[in-house]
Amino acid sequence: EVQLVESGGGLVQPGASLRLSCAASGFTFGNSDMNWVRQAPGKGPEWVSLINSGGGIAWYADSVKGRFTISRDNAKNTVYLQMNSLKPEDTAVYYCKVVAGPNDYWGQGTQVTVSS
Repeated sequence: EVQLVESGGGLVQPGASLRLSCAASGFTFGNSDMNWVRQAPGKGPEWVSLINSGGGIAWYADSVKGRFTISRDNAKNTVYLQMNSLKPEDTAVYYCKVVAGPNDYWGQGTQVTVSS
């Protein structure tokens, strides 16, 4: 059974940093590209970032480029999202996502709130 468990969210002030983690199990993590996706209140899901299986290539949405960094530790089956210079518009539930076979799998999400 595929399981993705996010952690690390919280309430922070604008300009602060947070590091999200996603612990994965139930599939071959080291062979899988991993995504972070977020959903703000009242909006649809927004793709944030992807890292390839080996960790050497990453892509970012324009809205987070230069502020967020995705990384992974294949020995720990964990993917991370380092978020710096947070803005109120980054407020959302953040999910990690993997495509395994014909299915998309999402975690339960972690809430990030950026407010003064």
